[in-house]
Amino acid sequence: MSQALSHIELMAGIGPDGAPVVERLQVQVNEKNECQLVRSPAFVKGIASGDVIKLIPAVEGQKGPQFELVRRSGNLAVRVMSKGDVQALSEGLTPLIEQLGGELDAESPRLLIYSLHVSLGFSTIEALLNNAMDDSSVWFYGNVYDPTDGTTPLNWWQELLDQV
Repeated sequence: MSQALSHIELMAGIGPDGAPVVERLQVQVNEKNECQLVRSPAFVKGIASGDVIKLIPAVEGQKGPQFELVRRSGNLAVRVMSKGDVQALSEGLTPLIEQLGGELDAESPRLLIYSLHVSLGFSTIEALLNNAMDDSSVWFYGNVYDPTDGTTPLNWWQELLDQV
């Protein structure tokens, strides 16, 4: 991977007004023109920090992803959303996630994005997140379920965990 950071834009969905929603992501580009994500995305589904993707040229009317997944990093993307300010939530949750080797990838007034390695175990991660939530907060995985239906597990971690 080259050391220089670049930015790419990926389609994240369609807004209420029917206009495309695009997310700008920081990446490292390698000699094969593949992009390794520096942080987990807030809105693009199916990928996380460290994953390597190859961009696919946009096609008129295309609804699917504008990228091909080349290699998974093993990281889970976790999105924490709140109706109010997330600062207090972040102050309590972020140190616990960092103790497990996870990272806070992004923070805005109502959104936190974390990356945690799947080898920590879903039950450990889910217990930590569930215990940290209050009545105005909720969390979601960004790359565990099929982006099309939102409920079918992708199961990409099975092969990775079998190697551990």
